[in-house]
Amino acid sequence: MVSKADFKITSSINKEKWNEFVYSNPRGNIFQTIEMAEVYSKTKRMESLRLAAVDENDNIQAVLVAYISKEKSGLLEPFASRAVILGGPIFLDTKKGINAMVQLIEYYDTITKKKAIFSEIRVIHKTPQFKLLENVGYVYEDHLNYLVDLTRPKDELWNRLSKSRRRFIRNARKKGVIVEEMKDCNTLPVFYDLLSETYKNARIPLADISLFKSAFDLLVPKNMLKIFLARYKEEYIGGIMVPLYKGTIYEWYVCGSRNHPNLYPSEVVTWHPIEWGAENGFHTFDFGGAGRPDQEYGVRYFKSQFGGKLVNFGRYRQIYSPLRMKIAMCGFKIYQKLLC
Repeated sequence: MVSKADFKITSSINKEKWNEFVYSNPRGNIFQTIEMAEVYSKTKRMESLRLAAVDENDNIQAVLVAYISKEKSGLLEPFASRAVILGGPIFLDTKKGINAMVQLIEYYDTITKKKAIFSEIRVIHKTPQFKLLENVGYVYEDHLNYLVDLTRPKDELWNRLSKSRRRFIRNARKKGVIVEEMKDCNTLPVFYDLLSETYKNARIPLADISLFKSAFDLLVPKNMLKIFLARYKEEYIGGIMVPLYKGTIYEWYVCGSRNHPNLYPSEVVTWHPIEWGAENGFHTFDFGGAGRPDQEYGVRYFKSQFGGKLVNFGRYRQIYSPLRMKIAMCGFKIYQKLLC
């Protein structure tokens, strides 16, 4: 436990107390729960970090769950590690809570700057209080997302899809494509192989399969995650992994095989949790990001076809080592070319 100004920074918060704080907060989300921290901790090439700021009466004022992703090991690790806070930090919306949030981030940076090139805060709710983080080195950048209102009637949700997406999904169903829920982890390698194909085509790295196994083992039994797979005859052709929390469905990982373009697996698996969520009392489908508005992004066009509301909650980033960042970006470009 470390003292800083009026707050103590600690990682030793009771699990139930932590989760209650997150759940009761209007901006609480699954990525800031203890369960998600445990998923990260069981993932290869990933380090989990959880910190809380408590006041003099040991009342929680702010918490954060982060992960440090290490794409490479050995000598290359300092050039291929990044720290990410997804959906956090979570804080009380009071002067005291906001102050605690800023101090929590400052302490977090003292840890992560020794292990990562940069830190990124991926914002998933409107949080103007984060602007204060610009005073401690973070830079804001616009970042888009789409949110689908699942409280609308299912017929209306269907009609809000673009005509082409409705046609693709109807055609896939007519040809016999079905979507089924993954009930055990025996099918997980199939899903991971499909994801690997998708990420290779996109020329971006994919987390180790241990992330998906730990997420399945820890979250599915608590009804905090589902994986849906699209199947054509005896072959799986697509899938989507969606965490569930407080009425929101989050698109986390999605894939569709290019071997069956006329079966539209990506459209089918994207529509399924929207339809399922509307039928099962969820209020929001969160597409998990749609890129920067100043950059062309084909995925954004795809997501725009599903009737969601375009939002811009942005992101905050602090680069700890500009030199290592420049070297890493050059290395990433080389990596992308090798995958061509």
